[in-house]
Amino acid sequence: MIEYFRGNHDRILTDLGQHVWLALVPVVLGALLSLPLGYLAMRRRWLYSPIINGGGVLYSIPSLALFVVIPAVIPVGVLSPLNIVIALTIYTMALMTRTVADGLSSVQGETTQAAHALGYRPWAQLVGVEVPMALPVILAGLRVATVSNISLVSVGAIIGVGGLGDLFTRGLQLDFVEPILIGIILSVALAALCDLGIVALQRRLTPWTRVGAR
Repeated sequence: MIEYFRGNHDRILTDLGQHVWLALVPVVLGALLSLPLGYLAMRRRWLYSPIINGGGVLYSIPSLALFVVIPAVIPVGVLSPLNIVIALTIYTMALMTRTVADGLSSVQGETTQAAHALGYRPWAQLVGVEVPMALPVILAGLRVATVSNISLVSVGAIIGVGGLGDLFTRGLQLDFVEPILIGIILSVALAALCDLGIVALQRRLTPWTRVGAR
């Protein structure tokens, strides 16, 4: 395995770089899109079920099917990296919308009443009180979405754009286990590193949770 890495490290690092941006760009875009949708679902309770259930339907679509359907709806090539980015953005948005809505709902009540009594206007209350208090729930969902995206990128190798998934298809085609092992190790390491990064970000943004635990 070490010999294979030495002989193909340029290609492996290229696959890793592609995997990183194919996985993480949709996480950022999907999370941003989920914020207004989750807020709307929380504020307008009659919209909660349609929005959340609609997200569940989108998330239940098999990734390979979505990779094929998107070019039929949006003018992007099947083999375009943009196809993978759009599909994984949809998955992230679908998963995170429920998380955002439930996170914001969890801080309603005494917390928001106290903020209102202190003179917070709706927008200032959302940004300064509700979102920070909901961050533990929201970031927990972000961890799931990030790890999920890192694994789903490899499926794109079936249509020719899969980051580290290319190592899997290469190993299967050549009946060679080394690239498959390297792909698995790098995928797991990338998922673990991103997960630890989000945990560190949560600790930095929510210091009051550690005070409460102590």
